[in-house]
Amino acid sequence: MMTAISAIGNMANSASDKPASSRESKTLVIYVVFLALAVLVYHLVAEGAFSSILTLAAVFQCLAISLLVLQALSKGIQSISVKSLQLDALALVCRLCSTMFNEGYLPFDKSGDFAYQCFDGLSLVMLLWLLNHVLSVRRVTHDGAEEDNLQIIPFLVGSVVLAALLHGDLNDSPLFDAIWMSSLNISVVAVLPQLWMMSRTRSSTPALTCHFVAVMAFSRLLSGTWMWYAKSEITCVPWIGTFQHAFYAVMMAHALHLLLLCDFAYVYAKNVATNGLIAPLQISQTWSV
Repeated sequence: MMTAISAIGNMANSASDKPASSRESKTLVIYVVFLALAVLVYHLVAEGAFSSILTLAAVFQCLAISLLVLQALSKGIQSISVKSLQLDALALVCRLCSTMFNEGYLPFDKSGDFAYQCFDGLSLVMLLWLLNHVLSVRRVTHDGAEEDNLQIIPFLVGSVVLAALLHGDLNDSPLFDAIWMSSLNISVVAVLPQLWMMSRTRSSTPALTCHFVAVMAFSRLLSGTWMWYAKSEITCVPWIGTFQHAFYAVMMAHALHLLLLCDFAYVYAKNVATNGLIAPLQISQTWSV
């Protein structure tokens, strides 16, 4: 896993002193590598099973974090929210606690045997490295400390409380079911500190930070697609009659994540189409909190 970070670092160092066209090529290389990984997982590991879309969501999550690592190593930590990284890391810890010891929320195919957890584990390692790197730089430069001031405790507490109340029963364990639901809820609110910081930063937002947010949203879209497909499997102990509230809670969480990013997605896509893959996003155009 650390080898992957080193490889991204070497790529970043070679890109930082080269013109924009070269840096754009390096960014494209990362996209191509992870797209190839997604194809290999789908065809060779999952053998074309539709449930592997959940593993593909983990692949694209890993891609998103890799882009943020590339930015940190080549362009600096501008517009990277520590609080968002903390929430994403906590969400992954919760999810791995569930998927490493239970099978309730794993893909049905062979990618659920090891690949899904491996990509989550790699994502967690990169997030922890990013946290250490950004905090180390910020202690010296104080870059972004004032803008990254959204209070996350209320969102974290709300996520855990809702998970305790609305979790399903796929793991046949109230504790591990609540832990998995907590991971989903926390991953949704994790985008809020990042958007808050982007909206308060006076300068433009680096392209790779925008790519990170966009690719994470795509990962959530894939995850939500699987949850909708597997809705008959997402059961719970009903509170009212036979109403399966867990399924609706899961889908609402995915929908909320995408809703928060609707405006950003439009501006991001327009910026990439008109200015190129590595063009920064002007803060005056982006989502306003």
